[in-house]
Amino acid sequence: MKIAFQGAFGANSDMACRAVYPDCETIPCFGFDDAFETACSGAADLAMIPVENSVVGRVADVHRLLPQGRLHIVGEHYQPIEHNLLALKGATLDDIKTVESHVQALAQCQKWLKSRNIVPVIHADTAGAAEKVSKSGDKTVAAIASSLAGKIYGLESLATGIADGPKNTTRFLILSREAQEAAPDSDCITTLIFRVRSVPAALYKALGGFATNGVNITKLESYLVDGNFTAAQFYVDVEGHPKNRPLRLALEELAFFANEVKILGIYPAHPFRRAS
Repeated sequence: MKIAFQGAFGANSDMACRAVYPDCETIPCFGFDDAFETACSGAADLAMIPVENSVVGRVADVHRLLPQGRLHIVGEHYQPIEHNLLALKGATLDDIKTVESHVQALAQCQKWLKSRNIVPVIHADTAGAAEKVSKSGDKTVAAIASSLAGKIYGLESLATGIADGPKNTTRFLILSREAQEAAPDSDCITTLIFRVRSVPAALYKALGGFATNGVNITKLESYLVDGNFTAAQFYVDVEGHPKNRPLRLALEELAFFANEVKILGIYPAHPFRRAS
């Protein structure tokens, strides 16, 4: 089995792939679009995409890529993220003037960097930044990346656990060309998208069925669509299965007030949800 991810070998997405599928071959991709296309084309069986982080919130523009309908959400994974300050061997923390990494990693460590007057520089991904530092020959430049990236590219860790949040965790979605629906009697999450017109109380009416039927909404985000301000698309995660009465009734009511309701996946809830 092959699984695509955004970034270079040693990226946090690569580590998430290996955590869930230790026997899988991981396939690095330059961007999120590339990871989607790699799975869509059949070059990979699955894709592992980060969607939100406990420190900085939303990560990837999945709302733009998923509605295309070629991939389905078949699972989720919560990956603890430990950011390391990686540098050339022989460098010290006092030597470091600039640090390169993915924009999300830099955001997750911004307070730590600011307190040490280290200037952040955006790179395409964390592991790619580590690879660049390894070839630079410059002891004043470091990368924020995983310990795996440090091993792969022969760098030393000058500091570990430098994220601003004490429990830095990223949620990933596992995507497949084939839908794999969780059992109705299981602890599962249903992800869907819908649109409403930009008029008073439109969202209130659309979501009313979830409240009256006791369905818990765990994620709700809005996005402008079609390049205008007259309609919004909503991305929603809810607890439950559409075949069970509470969510079935909620979705029936949603259909009265919303357009283009589409289920993106019905998949097992990760144990992290109950433990956190």
